[in-house]
Amino acid sequence: MLTDRPEARFVPGAVLYREDSDEPLTIASAEAIADGPGWRIRFRDITTREAADTLRQAYLETAIRPEADLARGEVYWHEVIGVTVVGVDGAALGIVQDIYRVAENEVYVVGGGAYGTFDLPAVRAFIRIFAPRRGEIVVDAEALDLRPPRERRSDPDRPRAPRRTARKRKAAAAEASGASGASEPDAEVPPPDDTT
Repeated sequence: MLTDRPEARFVPGAVLYREDSDEPLTIASAEAIADGPGWRIRFRDITTREAADTLRQAYLETAIRPEADLARGEVYWHEVIGVTVVGVDGAALGIVQDIYRVAENEVYVVGGGAYGTFDLPAVRAFIRIFAPRRGEIVVDAEALDLRPPRERRSDPDRPRAPRRTARKRKAAAAEASGASGASEPDAEVPPPDDTT
């Protein structure tokens, strides 16, 4: 189980489920492991060591009840991913594709819009309306200083810059640096006389 609040999830009497199973597992006791990550959990329904070993490396799930589990204004990450982000002017900016955390703040990765992929910090300075359960995230695009990515234009009438070859680049570099030991150009030799 992946949770930010293990103290609230692993309380005696709470019911968990093994991933892809409907069989309930009721917590008898739970304690954080003092010298490492993780928790030591004992279940009322597991009475033998062999049965407990079947739970090693298994994910445990719980039924989520957002109205009971979360404070007002909080949402689960899976509720935010896939929500369309729009500007205060109503212009679609993209869809939340991923979320990551920086210190105590969440950052939404928004992509698929005219501005390419950009990070949206979950702070009031940028987000005006945050209602992912309604499918609504409205942001101040000007405060984010969003600019469309540069497009490569292929204008057939626009002349192309000449390409420099490696030989020209080396010669230009040697000339610019005034490299010592560079040979002087050969003296001009008169053409042969055809009067024979």
